[in-house]
Amino acid sequence: MNGKCRIILTEGVWWRSLLLLLLIFPPSHLINASAQDEPEYKMEVGAGAGLAAYTGDFNGNLFKGMQPWGTLIAKYHLSPRAALSFNVGMGKIKGSSDNAETWYPIERYEFDNTLTEGIVRYEYNFWAYGTGREYRGARPLAPFVTIGLGITHHSGENSGITMSLPIGIGVKYKIGQRLNLTAEWTMRFTPNDHLDGRSDIYGIKSSGLFKNADCYSVLQLALSYDLWMKCSTCHNDRD
Repeated sequence: MNGKCRIILTEGVWWRSLLLLLLIFPPSHLINASAQDEPEYKMEVGAGAGLAAYTGDFNGNLFKGMQPWGTLIAKYHLSPRAALSFNVGMGKIKGSSDNAETWYPIERYEFDNTLTEGIVRYEYNFWAYGTGREYRGARPLAPFVTIGLGITHHSGENSGITMSLPIGIGVKYKIGQRLNLTAEWTMRFTPNDHLDGRSDIYGIKSSGLFKNADCYSVLQLALSYDLWMKCSTCHNDRD
């Protein structure tokens, strides 16, 4: 074999080896590009449906007597791990003195009241949430915790408006590039003892913000859609 053929053969082996190495160990910037070829979105809007339960003088069980509940949702993404959520919800709560675990000096009492609420809350994901193709390290399934502040209007006897402190847990799942499914349970603590229409049944005044107050919880599923795409040439969460 002459020298020219030896050089051509050597060059051919070198190029084949280089191609093999590129296939096995591609440059990091190519990996990032292929793993981040979807846009990011600033917001999501959607709706949820579930069940609400009252907890107070006439019901001490968190999941007893649950009634239909619906919610409209808008979220602003602060980062892949945090969001501000604006919720408007409406549903019913029911109860009766027959459900009370203690004796009250009143005649048989029952109520069927409507609740309407507006809530602003902060959501924190335990890890980055997404499809994994819009920023590194994102996962399509992410548990989260939430806390916020709200206002609730309640109908029935002694109807009125009260503040609420929602605290809850849940899990998010990406069922599509822009579609999100959320399951959550949230407790709404209130300083109000009138959600059931009655207060101070024993006639004994109590002190403390949430002392002897009524609460309610919501267990729901929600579906939301991502909107408002981030500028692809601007600073984003990919780095």
